[in-house]
Amino acid sequence: MTDTRIAVLRLGHRKGRDPRITTHLALVARAFGADEFYLAGDEDAEMFATLSAVGERFGAALKMQHVKSPMALIKRWTRRDAGDGEPGTAAHLTMYGERFRAVIPTMPRNRPLLVVVGGTKVPAEVFECCQFNVAIGNQPHSEVAALALFLDEWGGDIDVAERFKDGRLEIVPSKDGKVVIDRDDENQGC
Repeated sequence: MTDTRIAVLRLGHRKGRDPRITTHLALVARAFGADEFYLAGDEDAEMFATLSAVGERFGAALKMQHVKSPMALIKRWTRRDAGDGEPGTAAHLTMYGERFRAVIPTMPRNRPLLVVVGGTKVPAEVFECCQFNVAIGNQPHSEVAALALFLDEWGGDIDVAERFKDGRLEIVPSKDGKVVIDRDDENQGC
């Protein structure tokens, strides 16, 4: 797992049409090591509340923010300031990009990473402003699957115990069924 700060930007969210896909993008981002989730398009306080509740229960809460101008975020991130005063790297997931297993090893690991995931038609300016246009496959496919594969290839194995240590609930891997530890139960007396 890399120590690089990872943010995901979801473009073109439509509240009445995309909440499930966008929620799944945020859940995948969180589970695979992202620290931040930016939403462009319609504001969606209900989705943010759902995602906050997941972070409270299971740990590793995402910092979430709605952005009115995704291009301003991408430009600021790549040209001036990725949050620490220095420029970062932006990777746009698109079926028109270069194959992910070939391009990810060439990407810098010493700068914060912004992963841009499209929704509705992606403006050409996104392709131009991101340093990397990355394809999981050069065929139509799910943006959720693309994000999962990209982040898995980028980060490798996640130290689950460390990443999700602040959660109230802990899922214990089991071949025989559901095993969940509720830390609130552990902290209560008889």
